[in-house]
Amino acid sequence: MNQPLAGYAPAPVTARMGNHGNHMLKVAMQSGSDLLARVGSMVAYEGFIQYEPNPPAVRQIARDWATGEGAPLMKCSGDGLLYLADYGADVVVINLGGDAISVNATNLLAFDAHLTWGVERVKGLAKFAGQGLWNTKISGQGWVALTSRGTPIVVDCGGGEDETYVDPDALVAWSPNLKVKGKRSFKAGSLIGRGSGEAYQMAFSGQGIVVVQPSEDSTDRLRIRG
Repeated sequence: MNQPLAGYAPAPVTARMGNHGNHMLKVAMQSGSDLLARVGSMVAYEGFIQYEPNPPAVRQIARDWATGEGAPLMKCSGDGLLYLADYGADVVVINLGGDAISVNATNLLAFDAHLTWGVERVKGLAKFAGQGLWNTKISGQGWVALTSRGTPIVVDCGGGEDETYVDPDALVAWSPNLKVKGKRSFKAGSLIGRGSGEAYQMAFSGQGIVVVQPSEDSTDRLRIRG
């Protein structure tokens, strides 16, 4: 029985976070190096790991999530290997290395608890989306894991004059230093029978990246406070 399944065995641990296949996150847990993860994302663990839903640090920031911009988080602590997933979504692992990233809360799977994070308004979109969009910004030296509904594309904006346009429903994350503005248009879906009416895209420019998933499911969109 073991031989046919050998190809699915865990690979040796080489970093704090890594992928096990495309759809699962593996985290090397150590005492004193806590993790914040989406509630309900644990699928397996080895060793001694404890979970604390809605810890104080999350409750404090959750006051900014009164209208649902954030995702419920749990604190994971202990020693061992922790495996996380989100209904078979692709998992993208990022080592921030002192940089920052702005993440759609519905695409946030896990991140090191010592990182600096909070909910912030996306500037430049208020007139297109009521009072604007809100995202989770994470920065510092540490690891972040995102999910994508399908294999994502990472677009390098390149710092030129050209802008990169993204449907908000497909946006996963972006570099916070990018300039963002809205552009009104007709949603492509209105031309193929999925609805009608005016929509908007988010336009990014400057030095940085944009992560886009191949899904426009409205349940994955950035939360709009209107």
